[in-house]
Amino acid sequence: MSSYLAVGSLLFGLFFGAGNLIFPVHLGQLAGANSPLAALGFIVTGVGLPFLGVLAIGFSQSNGLLELSSRVSKPFGLFFTLALYLTIGPFFAMPRTATVSFEVGIAPQLSESKQQLALLIFSLAFFILAFLFSLKPSKIMVWIGKVLNPLFLIFLGVLILVSFIKPMGAISTGIPQQNYNQQAFFTGFLEGYNTMDALASLAFGIIIVQAIKELGVTKPTDIAKDTLKSGIVTLVLMSVIYGSLAYMGATSLALFETGENGGITLSQIATHYFGTFGQILLAIIITLACLKTAIGLITACSETFHQIFPKISYIQFVIIFSLLGCMIANLGLTAIISISIPVLMFLYPLAIAIILLAFLSPLFKHQSIVYRWTIGFTFLISLIEGFKSAPAAISQSAFVQWIDGNIYHYLPFSSINMGWICPMLLGLLIGLILYKKQVANSH
Repeated sequence: MSSYLAVGSLLFGLFFGAGNLIFPVHLGQLAGANSPLAALGFIVTGVGLPFLGVLAIGFSQSNGLLELSSRVSKPFGLFFTLALYLTIGPFFAMPRTATVSFEVGIAPQLSESKQQLALLIFSLAFFILAFLFSLKPSKIMVWIGKVLNPLFLIFLGVLILVSFIKPMGAISTGIPQQNYNQQAFFTGFLEGYNTMDALASLAFGIIIVQAIKELGVTKPTDIAKDTLKSGIVTLVLMSVIYGSLAYMGATSLALFETGENGGITLSQIATHYFGTFGQILLAIIITLACLKTAIGLITACSETFHQIFPKISYIQFVIIFSLLGCMIANLGLTAIISISIPVLMFLYPLAIAIILLAFLSPLFKHQSIVYRWTIGFTFLISLIEGFKSAPAAISQSAFVQWIDGNIYHYLPFSSINMGWICPMLLGLLIGLILYKKQVANSH
């Protein structure tokens, strides 16, 4: 039992960074009275898909993301692995660790005119620390994991408990905004993309699999079963936290206007309940938790890129990714989230398709023909999803508008930005039929 709890704790530590706090709070504010349904959609992509991703790596009999995605083709495997690690690393998730810390802890204390310079100084200090610890990350990761994560969860638990005992307002009074009015569940589902945890599950799933193998488990089905057992507590805990944060966001509308992002709102809520002391404590704990996440991301990305490009040393990649993360952090949290959306709309359907194929892979003996047809169809539509979510210069261009009006518009579920589902299933069906023909012809 203790072994399952240890693996479950590792699973939670890998997926729940401080950045995961800001999106359900913002969702609660936008969804208002519809926040329970929106939170359910968010939990599917923010908890369910990452969990399936880890199971898929264990079930696929592969040695990680590069090997699994290379079943489509080696060029695609390389492209998808690099794109995924850059997304959860220096381009989006890594700089977000610094900006979330800044938004919660520093920004509320400063006038708007001073915030840009303060962000530059803070992000420099943050990434210098992350860089130094990433050179030899093992000791600090253990210390932060055993001391700071529990502190973080205790304070968060107290904040959540107080918000239920003394709610800021009634959840029913919040008027749903944007697409949360008519499509609360599916809008929440798409908002869950922002956690990037389903992408991370494909990158970090091998860590969980290795941890379970070290316990003496070797059969793929047993690894999947033990991952399931280990993850149940994490699955429930993350779902409760996400649901509670969405509730906090929805009830905060009685006192606060809808924030630009969840970091601002979370800071306001902490100040409301615990005053300046609560805000400072929350800021310290979140900054340290974010630092842990940044160290983990720098380390994982540097190790992976060094394996793929061995001529460049691990330390050189640590320097490159630390600098990139610092530079992009200075765009600010709202800008980073905005820029990341088209990339996530492109990558997530591919990640979901790969998770599905990993589970089905034993049925067609891991043959590339099924992978190629499924990913091929998904790739084309997810590319359109990315273009449609891009800034106006791209999304409103004549080419994208023509594709949207003449092709994408006619796909089932296109109205909820999930037009990739049927093409993915069609590609899977064609691939399976061609695989069956290959088997028949070989006999």
